[in-house]
Amino acid sequence: MTLDDSLFDPVFTSGDSHFVDDDGAEERLAVHRWAADADAADLTLFVDPCVGPTLDLGCGPGRLVQALLARGLDALGVDSSRSAIGLARARGSLVLRRDLFERLPGEGGWQHALLADGNIGIGGRPDRLLRRVGELVAPGGTVLMEVEEHGGILQESRRLRVDGTLGEPFPWAVVGLDAVPWLAQRAHLQHTRTLSADGRWVAELQRPLGS
Repeated sequence: MTLDDSLFDPVFTSGDSHFVDDDGAEERLAVHRWAADADAADLTLFVDPCVGPTLDLGCGPGRLVQALLARGLDALGVDSSRSAIGLARARGSLVLRRDLFERLPGEGGWQHALLADGNIGIGGRPDRLLRRVGELVAPGGTVLMEVEEHGGILQESRRLRVDGTLGEPFPWAVVGLDAVPWLAQRAHLQHTRTLSADGRWVAELQRPLGS
């Protein structure tokens, strides 16, 4: 399942949002970076590798869609949060409010699909999510998936703390580079290369021709 839109709506209107894990450890969400224009690392990891129609899944306020459109590429962002979609549309990004597992435009025909900012963790089942994303790209198309530099798959419950208010738990996952070969195999994709910029890591996975 994907996240209910009400979970992340407050994040995009707050200046103080954190993930809280099962042990109570907190991680500040990079809301300001998500809402800003794409930076140099974003361009290296997610924009430069794209040469055709691109789908940004969990697009948030739409910075990557905006950067792709500025390159003259066809691009569409998908997110379940009303607040994020509103911000994306305000900046001129082409976006759609939709659950990732619902029917999406152009299924099986996108040249690239993006899972930036840890979005492979959505729903807590990265194997299931990646299989779904693999269905969205055309044979020969690629999935660009942001992961941690080290580690396997950590599945856990998380909560959002927004302006001091702690929300209800929801399933999430963190994926490291060590898990990429297994995930690629499960999704019937091929791990073609790994990109790195500014301490961030992206695995490029390709849907085989003829699949």
